[in-house]
Amino acid sequence: MCVSTYCNHGVTRRGALTAAAGFAVAAGVGRATATEGSAEQPKPNAIGADAALRRLMEGNARYVANKPAHRDFSAGRAERTRSQYPIAAVLSCADSRVAPEFVFDEGPGDLFVVRLAGNFANDDGLASLEYAVKFLGVPLVLVLGHSNCGAIAATIKVVEDNAELPGHLPGLVQSIKPAVEAAKAKSPHDLLAAAIKENVALNVNRLETAQPLLANFAQTKQVKIVGGVYDLANGTVGLLS
Repeated sequence: MCVSTYCNHGVTRRGALTAAAGFAVAAGVGRATATEGSAEQPKPNAIGADAALRRLMEGNARYVANKPAHRDFSAGRAERTRSQYPIAAVLSCADSRVAPEFVFDEGPGDLFVVRLAGNFANDDGLASLEYAVKFLGVPLVLVLGHSNCGAIAATIKVVEDNAELPGHLPGLVQSIKPAVEAAKAKSPHDLLAAAIKENVALNVNRLETAQPLLANFAQTKQVKIVGGVYDLANGTVGLLS
């Protein structure tokens, strides 16, 4: 499967470079770090991956305790029209019960969220994450699965019962199927829960090895890619080891 933003779409090298330059201008930033020998100040999200992850988990603890930080969502609205400095990118399921900004008690501009049913990295989602890392300078990428995922459950039905799904759903299932099959091979007590974790782990690996951008950023420690599962019942996010 092609993981380049520009492959198979008839885009020339010059066009790709022009598009990349356009992204950089629109974002208003390059990598969000100070340049050596420059008077430029570090960007607000130049905090490091571990600090970003700690902030997310502290926010999740507030969410679970129902003690969110007081925030005025109108504050900073005008300033955000000029630039954005998210501390993390989140690849999340489109499930209506999963809202990363609430789950991690973050405000507008704090998270760059890519969502689709089953939280897997297709080419468009991958391109979005590349943009977040390359041009917005996010230090952390989190693949966030969740309990009772309908997309995973549907894929299990296809794998085990040869269920037939309408429309474009078979294509979605094909992207999740490797995780279900890998989980099933381990004969887990709870196939759904195991497949949800396996799906997160497989997509963390895909992002860590996605050429040419994310793999390089991950290998050089400019970005950290982690996985977690959100529990719908109690609100906690458990990180995968």
